[in-house]
Amino acid sequence: MAEKITRMAVILGCVLMAAACGYSFKAGGEYIDKGIQTVFVDVFANKTSEANIENTFRAAFIDQFIQGKRFRIVESADRADAVFKGSIDNLTTGTLSYRTTNLAAEERYTVTLTLSFEERLGNKVIWSYPNLSSVQDYKVSSSTTETQTSRSAALTKLANDTAERAYRLLMSGF
Repeated sequence: MAEKITRMAVILGCVLMAAACGYSFKAGGEYIDKGIQTVFVDVFANKTSEANIENTFRAAFIDQFIQGKRFRIVESADRADAVFKGSIDNLTTGTLSYRTTNLAAEERYTVTLTLSFEERLGNKVIWSYPNLSSVQDYKVSSSTTETQTSRSAALTKLANDTAERAYRLLMSGF
């Protein structure tokens, strides 16, 4: 009896694995008009005190659109079918852990953005996401130079991860 149950479980497992093979959800932006082929990623508004953060985020979003291959990036809004706009509304840093009393060992960046994807002609909003929030942790060292390097790397990773997540949301219509 146990042998029969084991054999049935193996057969069921094989059937389920075969049924799942090849299936994946890959959002390709099917809901976006196929006539929209070119995109301009506008300069991001920076409402934070972090200098040049808008350039880091804009570059990450441009890279994400290039990797996505659904659209071609153009260098000016007047040559684009659609414009991607962003605003970095907030960037905070919080301590996650301490090495000793009052000495941080690890901190976390939290960023909040407002994003939109709009048809250039007619200004129709295709997709928008207010208050998209992302986090990235980084190590704090006793060396100021090492901490600054760690923060800079964390900010770049934060921008890249946020761009990837936002692009997936855009392409899936969420």
